Amino acid sequence: MKNIIFRPNEVISPLRTSENMRVKMNKNNPMKWNKQLFLSVICVMLEGLLSGCNFMVMYYIFQSLWKQQMVMGKIMEITGSIAVIFLIRLIIYSFGYVQGQVGGASVSKHIRLFLGDKLRKIPLSRFQKSMTGEYINVATENVNSYEQILTHKMGDIIKNLTLTVMLIIFIATLYIPSALILLAAELLFIPAIAISFRAVKKYGIKKNAICAENVSSMVEYITGIQTFRAYGIGGTKNKSVTSSMKKFSDISFIYELKIIPDGVVYSILIGCTLPLEIMVAGDSWMSGRLETTPFVIICLLPLFLTKLLGTIFVDMTSYKNLMIAKQKINAVVEIPEEIQTNQVFAPQKHDIIFEHVDFSYEKGETICRDMNIRIEDQKLTAIVGDSGSGKSTVLNLISKYYDPDAGDIRIGGCSIQNMGTEQVLSQISMVDQDVFLFDDTIQNNIRYARVQATNEEIEKACREANCDEFIRKMPQGYDTMAGENGNQLSGGERQRLSIARAILKDAPILLLDEATANLDVENELAVKQAIVNLLKKKKTVVIIAHTMSIVKNSDKILVIADGKVKEEGKHEELLRINGKYAAMWKAEQQL
Repeated sequence: MKNIIFRPNEVISPLRTSENMRVKMNKNNPMKWNKQLFLSVICVMLEGLLSGCNFMVMYYIFQSLWKQQMVMGKIMEITGSIAVIFLIRLIIYSFGYVQGQVGGASVSKHIRLFLGDKLRKIPLSRFQKSMTGEYINVATENVNSYEQILTHKMGDIIKNLTLTVMLIIFIATLYIPSALILLAAELLFIPAIAISFRAVKKYGIKKNAICAENVSSMVEYITGIQTFRAYGIGGTKNKSVTSSMKKFSDISFIYELKIIPDGVVYSILIGCTLPLEIMVAGDSWMSGRLETTPFVIICLLPLFLTKLLGTIFVDMTSYKNLMIAKQKINAVVEIPEEIQTNQVFAPQKHDIIFEHVDFSYEKGETICRDMNIRIEDQKLTAIVGDSGSGKSTVLNLISKYYDPDAGDIRIGGCSIQNMGTEQVLSQISMVDQDVFLFDDTIQNNIRYARVQATNEEIEKACREANCDEFIRKMPQGYDTMAGENGNQLSGGERQRLSIARAILKDAPILLLDEATANLDVENELAVKQAIVNLLKKKKTVVIIAHTMSIVKNSDKILVIADGKVKEEGKHEELLRINGKYAAMWKAEQQL
């Protein structure tokens, strides 16, 4: 069964939002701009306009020098004007920068909260290996990229465009033909950026996808680092990681190779405006139609505007690439959610019925074929079969981690098809062979099963699960940190904590999936005794075990093969049939 642990709704977690926080988030558009971002845009526009005022001051200085009117009073006037402009720019820039950073961080926070809330609502079938890196990449890299758009790129582009327009208007007041030449250079920007955008879209999407693969490879590598090192395939010897890194390096090189030429060509084209400006304005100056000061300014401004337009081109290209991140975030936002309902699911009985159920994890690879199962209320039902026969899949379907492709599953006579996953899971406790523990205290790890539980109730559950003794021997007892994924504990200790969780939750349905697999003799005995204590309470129990001796006393044993129930009955009945179960039993007895 999939090793998925859902934290209860009452636990404060990044994967959950309180009702107040949900009100603050725009569920339909988590990327919606806030007031701070709008203020930031207004500030950068004003700052762009004020930066253009420096050229007007420069014009005034040149005019005064040319006419030999520069006196001390005028010098003081100019100095004061520059100081005032600088001071106002500094205030506006500082205010706008803070607003942009706060606004961008706020939007990023809301996006991540939204994504955390979203991920708990989408079908578990979306969480395949290939998608893990994608989701991690979206929640980290893509959100960071979108924040960069809000806090930097958007402001830089708006400021520079505002400044460009202002300077063209300023030149138009001096000499209209020169302004028209600069305007033509500005209009060349449109086809140039359109060509660049096509390349960014094509190769940027590929780059983002390979980045997600990179993340998946690194997660796999870090998770399995012990195994990789044991077999001498760590570091650069790991072909999966090195191949993924090389693919990312190659696509990054191709991306830059396709984008850079467009920018170079555009820079050359707009650079040609300088000699053209000098030629056109120079002719008017020599004929006396244009004064010297405007001529000097007209010759100087294209140098600045050429660099400014080049900067805008680079920023716009970068902006387009970063906008791929927004598309990736939107793709997750738009994933269809599981059924969310406030309907209380509390059936009087807890028998489980499968009626003509078909299911496959991947299209064309059927796991369950017309499966019919009846698990009786408050009885112990065992499921046995070869590896890959579909045993754990049955538990996944009961837990509504997946929905069947066809057929119906009912608990207590109620179809779970239209029930929310959390409503179904409220009736189920699970003990898996792979136990997931949070990097928290042992006490809190157990309390996740029922957050209102007292310390005394937790300790009682631990005694019944045969883990109280080893917990008390630890340095901080129940306050000892379990470590990341419980790495401070042995496999048997983690398994007993999982049983303590199930005891504490006390749900009417109990699912046990290979709970004693891969344990040493001492831990297996302790876990078996803990399971016996768990089974003393009247529950509907479904157990999967790799050894027949564990299941022989079950009320019913289901033998699954080829996605169907091939045999069912008690231990003695199945031995008399002399079929698959009998063969498995005999094989075990010969060991």
